[in-house]
Amino acid sequence: MFLTISTTGTPENPATDLGFLLHKHPDNAQAFSTAYGTAHVFYPEASAERCTAALLLEVDPVALVRRGKGKGRGGAPDTALAQYVNDRPYAASSLLAVALSTVFKSALRGVCNALPDRAAAPLPLRVELPAVPARGGAELVRTLFEPLGWAHVDARPVPLDESFPEWGDSRYVRLVLQGELRLRDALRQLYVLLPVLDDAKHYWVAPDEVDKLLRAGEGWLADHPEQKLITSRYLARRWSLTRQAMDRLELMRLAEADDLRLEDVDNAVDETSDTEDRPVPLAVQRREAVLAELRAAGASRVLDLGCGQGQLVQALLQDVRFTEIVGMDVSVRALAVAARRLRLDRLGERQASRVSLVQGSLAYTDKRLTGYDAAVLSEVIEHLDPPRLPALEHAVFGTARPGTVLVTTPNVEYNVRWETLPAGRVRHADHRFEWTRAEFRTWAGSVAERHGYRVRFAPVGPDDPEVGPPTQMAVFERTAADGTAPDARRHTPADPAPRPRDEPQARTDATEEEGENA
Repeated sequence: MFLTISTTGTPENPATDLGFLLHKHPDNAQAFSTAYGTAHVFYPEASAERCTAALLLEVDPVALVRRGKGKGRGGAPDTALAQYVNDRPYAASSLLAVALSTVFKSALRGVCNALPDRAAAPLPLRVELPAVPARGGAELVRTLFEPLGWAHVDARPVPLDESFPEWGDSRYVRLVLQGELRLRDALRQLYVLLPVLDDAKHYWVAPDEVDKLLRAGEGWLADHPEQKLITSRYLARRWSLTRQAMDRLELMRLAEADDLRLEDVDNAVDETSDTEDRPVPLAVQRREAVLAELRAAGASRVLDLGCGQGQLVQALLQDVRFTEIVGMDVSVRALAVAARRLRLDRLGERQASRVSLVQGSLAYTDKRLTGYDAAVLSEVIEHLDPPRLPALEHAVFGTARPGTVLVTTPNVEYNVRWETLPAGRVRHADHRFEWTRAEFRTWAGSVAERHGYRVRFAPVGPDDPEVGPPTQMAVFERTAADGTAPDARRHTPADPAPRPRDEPQARTDATEEEGENA
């Protein structure tokens, strides 16, 4: 990866002052170790009229793989060859952004004791990057940089092969920025926008990334017209962190508009007194209900079928009574996110032996799923087309046959209580159906009868006297040969199952998942 920063000067303010501002002497070539390679800083030209500082980042692809995030682009578990053969050593990405913050740390803060006035004043700058991955093309590059004060933003697509122009352009652009900006502002913009354009990061995005974004975005991000896109991409589309950052950016904008300190605007809560408790999100209530049932069943070997991004697997791993945990999902991308969430590459040997993530589909029988104490299908069945449910039923209840099966699904009757959900719409665009309580009990009762299970039902979330709970849960217990449950617990028999009505049609109107809104 290669980046140059150039400026011009006069005899009174020579261009070589750039060396003071970057804290790197123009006469020296310096090398700095990073987690994934070596960063070199040198000056191709240095005179009073013109000075250019260059940053060359040599990425070690083997180190990238060994640290757990180099598995293909953005950490996706691609083929073994793709772990080593990719664009990371050549295209300006979050690797270069981290190198910028490491090598030019003082310049990013705008600190220069030798020339404080020059650090605080705009300079005629020219920034060049020969290869920038841009998911959104050259137009997005201009959309992001032009509102920031650059007089000239030249983003030229790089052709796939100059010898074959009919192949079209690649997703890379050659970027040249020219204008009068403070050096610290230019560096901060690059630090944020390079990974935003790439739409990927080489490391796990933790909550402290919000603070990094706000520090680097001070003075420009709060008023940027593409603030939401920048924030979402920089935080790897983690909705909770994005919402937190957007809220803080709005406070910063209000404080600046009213010429107030941030703490004077954000003073609605008296931290010395008790405040009202926040409602527990429905997703958390659902996990707690599932964990309580698993503990009551005495399960130690548990399957999380349709594990998604691994929230339940993470909760199971924190309880030592669960000695073997398997998370399965059909999505490779979801499993990659789950692996990062669980930090599988950093777990100790004992913890790592308790958990595994596998790819698989519930539409097919899988010998790997047999012999477990319990299986969880949390918010899974509604993502299948109704004709595929018999295949799931056979794979889980007919073949795998765990002792306990927990199934949760939205209660469509409760949708009228969601003020932000338009009438007639499902809670998530990928839901193929959402059942009433009667429909869910009919399905669960027939499944239990066909496969030798006993089933009972439990509400998850507030149980509304008119429309029931937001989430309904069925607890299946495999019965012994004599028809009794395998454990000693006694439960209230399930309500009689009503006759099923016509198969609900798949609806795909987009809205937020109820667990995220609650």
